[in-house]
Amino acid sequence: MTFQQVALSLAEGFLENCRLFIETLLFSIPLGLIISFGSMSKFKPLSMLIKVIVWCIRGTPLMLQLFVVFYVPGLVFSVPMRNRMMAALIAFVINYACYFSEIFRGGIESTPKGQYEAGQVLGLTKTQIFFKIILLQVIKRIVAPMSNEIITLVKDTSLARVIAVGEILLAAER
Repeated sequence: MTFQQVALSLAEGFLENCRLFIETLLFSIPLGLIISFGSMSKFKPLSMLIKVIVWCIRGTPLMLQLFVVFYVPGLVFSVPMRNRMMAALIAFVINYACYFSEIFRGGIESTPKGQYEAGQVLGLTKTQIFFKIILLQVIKRIVAPMSNEIITLVKDTSLARVIAVGEILLAAER
């Protein structure tokens, strides 16, 4: 192989890594926020179910989740997953949404009750209190853990190789 062929192959793999990274962030952050609201729900069956699911997802390795998403539909439902990139994306989004949901939940629950009371004294509705007072403080508190997870996501994109997604490590082996 010539240098140009190697460079082109690596560039294609790098673009696949970037695509997986960006799409995972685009889908997992909003999903994580929704999951965190569900885990903080006053409806106990819903919050307990979501907490158990998050606990299970966070307790299993991402590589195992990749295998499950890619191979289990074919084994159980006789409908094999044909798109490897889609299987990797689904596994990554579910995994990172669970991690992000815990970060969001921790940030929201760490806001002192006095902040809510201050908003009520000002005559704000619950929605206004959340968006104008609480959310701004939550963002400040979650920047560090979110950046840690995003850095981990950059490194984890290489795991897509185990189901033969053509990312940079797979391209480097060719």
